[in-house]
Amino acid sequence: MADTQPDDLLADVVRAVVVVAAGSGTRLAQGAPKAFVEVAGRSILERSLESLFASADPVQVVVVVPSALVAESRALVESVAGAASGYVSVVVGGSTRQGSVAAGLAAVAPSVATVLVHDCARPFTPTAQFDLVASTVESTGHGVVPGLPVSDTIKRVGAAGEVVETVDRAELVAMQTPQGFPRAALDAAYAAARAEHTDDAALFAASGHRVVVVEGDPVAFKITTPWDLRRAETIARGEGASSSSLGAGGGPGDAAHRLRSGLGIDVHAFDAQQPLHLGLLSFEGEPGLAGHSDGDAVAHALVDALLSAAGLGDIGSMFGTDDPRFAGASGEVFLTATLERLTGAGFDVVSAAVQVVGNRPRLARRRLEMEARLIEVVGAPVSVSATTTDGLGFTGRGEGVTAIATALVAVVGTTE
Repeated sequence: MADTQPDDLLADVVRAVVVVAAGSGTRLAQGAPKAFVEVAGRSILERSLESLFASADPVQVVVVVPSALVAESRALVESVAGAASGYVSVVVGGSTRQGSVAAGLAAVAPSVATVLVHDCARPFTPTAQFDLVASTVESTGHGVVPGLPVSDTIKRVGAAGEVVETVDRAELVAMQTPQGFPRAALDAAYAAARAEHTDDAALFAASGHRVVVVEGDPVAFKITTPWDLRRAETIARGEGASSSSLGAGGGPGDAAHRLRSGLGIDVHAFDAQQPLHLGLLSFEGEPGLAGHSDGDAVAHALVDALLSAAGLGDIGSMFGTDDPRFAGASGEVFLTATLERLTGAGFDVVSAAVQVVGNRPRLARRRLEMEARLIEVVGAPVSVSATTTDGLGFTGRGEGVTAIATALVAVVGTTE
């Protein structure tokens, strides 16, 4: 069972996106298929489709859904697509993810040369990520997947739970979607598949095709657990508040009135006897930062910015240096406790940004990794940048590091 589109409308379309939205959402435990769970008043499927229709190039969109929800899905998809509804079809998924993708591929128009397969559970995937994957497929002829560096230390363990070895995370990448492929090669790979694969890139590679990785985006995370859903709610409310505050208004209940901004700064001198912890990452071979805790200037500046935005004091008043409980404590301890305090006071984090000032460590290669780690803990977008002072001051002389952070929080759960 599938919708059909006029042949003349799709005759010149060369790209298609198969949006897989047929999952049950068991781990999310919301009593509904995952695609139809709401995030800040709109379903995950609606939010996933929005960035597709923001692309400058026309694209065929095939949405794969459970059989019982075809009519509801068709109405929802058409409402999001608007004038582009002629480019969209809804088809029934299979009993497995692989079967669902196969059903979607069967509905792709004959003119399409490049197919992207996207997981509906990644509702904030930027339009630019779709465009990057598609253009890379077309320029290389390979399968293309967006990915992020793995920030955690990875251990291989045995059957009894014992650590067998530490895996070199420099060789690891966490995969995202959309995953893109030359259409003819993907069709052939699916026709030849005799086993279930964890994703389309694995199936494509199993048929002997090459797959390359392009840079992903931390905000394109997958909603799998209730914690992920809460993080998505925070991001969605922040986006809604930001766009609403651009309009007229100014009344006591409007979005701008409910937003608070804060500033934080932290400075630490280098201490060659200590390991370096910065932005919740470890930097082997670099001199550490002196301090009562682990000296993570990025985490500490973020804590100050968050507390400042919520009007809850500062890091010194919350985590005094004379308190032995925080001797050597990691920046994650401070951030987690701060977020709990903000939640208790009726605030949600909308976004944050940190700039690191210093000659070392070099952050360029690990900036995305640092952002991903901070986003994981904060539960909202966090951007990281770095600069130097051209040899001026203590940072220019290589004596230490300064971190400057800003944070935007939203008032929630009040009658303000």
